[in-house]
Amino acid sequence: MVGEPENGSAAVGRQRFLADATARGLDVKIVERLAARSLAEAAGILGITPADIVESLVVKHKDGTFLFALIPGDRQISWPKLRALVGVNKLSLPPADVALDATGYERGTITPLGSTTAWPVYADATITGRRISMGAGEHGYSAFVEADELTTALGAVVADISEPNPM
Repeated sequence: MVGEPENGSAAVGRQRFLADATARGLDVKIVERLAARSLAEAAGILGITPADIVESLVVKHKDGTFLFALIPGDRQISWPKLRALVGVNKLSLPPADVALDATGYERGTITPLGSTTAWPVYADATITGRRISMGAGEHGYSAFVEADELTTALGAVVADISEPNPM
């Protein structure tokens, strides 16, 4: 099927994730989890709140380059804030196949750790000071890591780049 990884490539994604985390000196814990139909369901499975799940979003510049935006699950990207911080007037979320080409990860597994290209990372300031869960490079797995250690290891720009999800 289109968009499905070839045999073994999902496990390779988790291995890339772990290798990069180890190389950066990060203490990550990977847990296997059931598939979830929503972020709230995933949080329930993991026994955490949606705010503790940080989505690694691939964002495309109009010049064809990318960045990662780390956004907690109870919030969404504030496009005006992110554009102002990056200093551009246009950013967008690319289609799934473009995100896969840019990172080597499928949607739902994306993480800056082990990305096939080390794109710049922008992390929302609300994740600081917490242990967070994020994609681990393979469906059915989540990683837990200290957000402050993660942002430091990635050289992330930590700033106010989100807004609450509308109710």
